[in-house]
Amino acid sequence: MVLAFSTGLVSAANPKVGGAAMFEDKNIVENAMNSKDHTTLVAAVKAAGLVDTLQGKGPFTVFAPTNEAFAALPAGTVENLLKPDNKDMLVKILTCHVVAAEALSADVSKMAMADGGTHEVTTVGGCKLWLTAKDGKIMIKDEAGGTAMVTIADVKQSNGVIHVVDHVLLPKM
Repeated sequence: MVLAFSTGLVSAANPKVGGAAMFEDKNIVENAMNSKDHTTLVAAVKAAGLVDTLQGKGPFTVFAPTNEAFAALPAGTVENLLKPDNKDMLVKILTCHVVAAEALSADVSKMAMADGGTHEVTTVGGCKLWLTAKDGKIMIKDEAGGTAMVTIADVKQSNGVIHVVDHVLLPKM
């Protein structure tokens, strides 16, 4: 029998993301950097200059798109957004994935039910998102009319929570 030990605290309820353990005593950026499914998001956060913000005290709820979510954008979009000339647009898109509060999936479900099925939130970037909880799943509609599904919920961080999503949320253009 082999026993594995780790440094850091992992709650039994904290799921792995991108094959990596997510530690409740690490911040959003530290954990995201360990996920092989979020390399594009980490590169974008660095290019946008948002590392210090997302390592801040929080609390934050981050809807974290996977590499596949970014790859589903029209060809060349990610490369274009990562150019220094497009930093403002990149910041806007990324901050449309962040809410300045900690909201676990149970919280989202309660808020949606209290609001007749859909709860509207304003993100750090000033975007509106509409959160719907149905049959134990959370869906998010963005200002551009796109919809993302939370594929991994309630990944607790030292400064908030991450919910992994399958689409990039976009502001109204």
